[in-house]
Amino acid sequence: MITRQEITTTNRWVVKIGSALLTNDGRGLNQQGIATWVEQLAQLRRQGHELILVSSGAVAEGMSRLGWTTRPHELHQLQAAAAVGQMGLVQAYESYFQRHGMHTAQVLLTHDDLSNRGRYLNARSTLRTLLDLGVIPIINENDTVVTDEIRFGDNDTLGALVANLIEADLLVILTDQAGMCDKDPRQHPDAKLIHQTSANAPGLEAMASGAGGALGRGGMLTKVRAARLAARSGSATVIAAGREENVLLRLAAGEELGTLFVADQEPIAARKQWLAGHLQVRGTLTLDGGAVRVLRESGKSLLPVGVKALSGAFLRGEMVSCVDEAGREVARGLVNYSAQDTRRIQGQPSSRIEELLGYVGEPELIHRDNLILCS
Repeated sequence: MITRQEITTTNRWVVKIGSALLTNDGRGLNQQGIATWVEQLAQLRRQGHELILVSSGAVAEGMSRLGWTTRPHELHQLQAAAAVGQMGLVQAYESYFQRHGMHTAQVLLTHDDLSNRGRYLNARSTLRTLLDLGVIPIINENDTVVTDEIRFGDNDTLGALVANLIEADLLVILTDQAGMCDKDPRQHPDAKLIHQTSANAPGLEAMASGAGGALGRGGMLTKVRAARLAARSGSATVIAAGREENVLLRLAAGEELGTLFVADQEPIAARKQWLAGHLQVRGTLTLDGGAVRVLRESGKSLLPVGVKALSGAFLRGEMVSCVDEAGREVARGLVNYSAQDTRRIQGQPSSRIEELLGYVGEPELIHRDNLILCS
């Protein structure tokens, strides 16, 4: 459970910035604000934090460029505005990060990308590689191609799903509010800021307002739900005022700003529980004695060389059961290769994967972060 002081030692952050902040409440891109947030992010990166930025604002910036004063309801108009606005967002972020000698990468996702297990692993591998390279990934909902309605609070939810995806220590949601209050401060002048609470505390949704701004998609309710989503993989969440001076640096220093939603479990335990409870087994891998010992005693990843046989027609990213030669279940995990490809590399060293398949996804058949040992 992360405290305010322990935020200073957290390594991996997902930072989400809302539309009202990024677009000066609809008056075009807030260039000064973006420059300020980028400067803070650059300082955090130099301090050793790994950072992913989830940015709203594409639709709002597109509306500003197109001269629209009211958010449209038609899906094709929203998609057109997002396509226009995305250009301005990318240009702004790239320009300001370059001033600090840092590279950025644009990543457009839909919820389907994070619910499809194969694309989930592809996105996870790409983001982890970018972080290893010191690049700042900038993520937005792929509004130009999404087929369902552009939903209320989408980027709050997206931020939480990205925190789940890369096992972030902390999700920071910057908004135009000081944090979460015990009642709606716009209607109740005596509302009090909640400084810290459990993400799963009862009654939070009843306290939160369900109404968002004219340009954004969500209100405090979607942010509370995002904090609960992030907590399922052990990520803490802070909702704070983006216009507060040096808000990110002060959070990193342990200052009590905004509302801290703490997760009830440590990140690794929570992620394992999430994997175990949300996925169905699609196939079985039979392991040799050496592989069984490595999994049970060393907590390492499963390599192809340790697999003797397999059954099922699983796809990359699906859950498989790992059993010993007597058929006893040893572990379960998300497999990095389909059944067809696994048959070609089973029993072989990882150094031969490219030779046998013509490509290398990962050297592990199942990475230890995606593996659950069975008692």
